[in-house]
Amino acid sequence: MRIDLHTHSSVSDGTDTPAELVAAAAATGLDVVALTDHDTTDGWDAARAACPPGLTLVPGMELSCRWFPADEPPISVHLLAYLFDPAAPELTAERARLRAERLTRGERMVDALAADGHPVSWAAIVERSRGGVVGRPHVARALVEAGVVASVDAAFAGPLHHTSPYYVVKADTDVLEGIALVRAAGGVPVFAHGLARSRGRVVGDAALAAMATAGLLGLEVDHPDHAPADRDHLRGLAGDLGLLTTGSSDYHGSNKQTPIAACTTHPAEYERLLAAGTGSAPTAG
Repeated sequence: MRIDLHTHSSVSDGTDTPAELVAAAAATGLDVVALTDHDTTDGWDAARAACPPGLTLVPGMELSCRWFPADEPPISVHLLAYLFDPAAPELTAERARLRAERLTRGERMVDALAADGHPVSWAAIVERSRGGVVGRPHVARALVEAGVVASVDAAFAGPLHHTSPYYVVKADTDVLEGIALVRAAGGVPVFAHGLARSRGRVVGDAALAAMATAGLLGLEVDHPDHAPADRDHLRGLAGDLGLLTTGSSDYHGSNKQTPIAACTTHPAEYERLLAAGTGSAPTAG
């Protein structure tokens, strides 16, 4: 089996519609794909309806979180959530709060860019998002189309980088609270790309152990942004903490160069994930 448990559609910051995403997964030869858009489940129904024969769709989400060290500034982290009940009231409310926070933050960033003469418009960015969760990738694409930068990657390395004067911090969920919300909704929380050092500061082993104590069930180990030594370290740590391990592409369509199925999950680990989730179920095409 070939299993990719981390992908994004146009409902958040990917470029493929949910239907196009599951078609791409099948065309690549995947047996299982998870749709994990940022802070939303709005793509689940469309992906289920379009799921082609031979492909299994796992419902998921990527929750925007923060780890709060005792003596350092907060660290931005992401929590993958699988097989949870999308109607669970507390998690539903937190998703809505995060989406509103993304909109407010995005508008402030675009207004600051426009005030300094960059030809970008918040109204145009929202319109082009087609009702999806607007985030920095949407702003990045607008900057590319306006000729401000050459690529989405260049936008993230320049005007949208966390050190840029245009960058605005989001009020993300405390990751320990996020773990509790996902577990209460019958879901499986897995820590996403935990040692993706190119993205900024990363948490240490003590933080991951604290998350495991709080109910974390897995670590995303095989990820395109993880160096081989970091994959080995995370795999060993997962064994020490009794956590399942996943592998995935973090596919975003043309917003990133990484192809779908660039990294995959071992079937035995996928079975562990299925056994732990009780809030929703995969869809077989």
